[in-house]
Amino acid sequence: MCASGTAVGLVLGFLLARYRAIFFAMLSLAFSMILYGLLVRSPELGSTDGFNVAARTIAGVPLAGAVGRHALFVLACLSAFVSAAILHRYLGSHLGRLTPAIRDNELRVEYLGASVRNVVHLNLVMASALAGAGGAFTALAVGHVDPETAYWTTSGEFVFVAILSGTGSVAAPFVGAALLELLRNFAYAHAPNTWQLVVGGVMLLVILFLPEGLWSLFRRRMARGA
Repeated sequence: MCASGTAVGLVLGFLLARYRAIFFAMLSLAFSMILYGLLVRSPELGSTDGFNVAARTIAGVPLAGAVGRHALFVLACLSAFVSAAILHRYLGSHLGRLTPAIRDNELRVEYLGASVRNVVHLNLVMASALAGAGGAFTALAVGHVDPETAYWTTSGEFVFVAILSGTGSVAAPFVGAALLELLRNFAYAHAPNTWQLVVGGVMLLVILFLPEGLWSLFRRRMARGA
């Protein structure tokens, strides 16, 4: 699934790398909804019920039983750590440092002689590879692939994580994802009928008072300490 995700990102990147802002977001959602439509309209893939994953071993370790589940968890954690380390090295490289510059002013980056489209395309491919790896681990852990994971609301959760945590560090999304799960569990436990309202309210507060995400609090504290 990681290889297939990388291939899809490579192909779609030729188109998506041409667009920015709301156009990029809408095109991404459009392709995800096309995938969702293909899944629910394919009886071979279980239609709206999805399909089961029959993997029995991973890296030679049986998935059945407590040992297999723990091995899968450890492998997922190691993969996340290695991916984060690689991304950290990439963001510190020449190409990686162009990413925030492109966000701030693409025209100046082009004047410096760098190709904005190539950098965006490369970032899309890496994001697709990580998404494919995450999907593979999810399928192995659950044992089932649900078409709802391709629905646009799932993409909304990742957007919420990015808004909540910010993009100041590779570690920020991990913190944001953990906080999202804590917030959602807390809201559902105390307001089961209106928990979406609580989560949406927190998102509004973060956008209004911490537009760079919660990680900006760590950056300010580190700057004061320096």
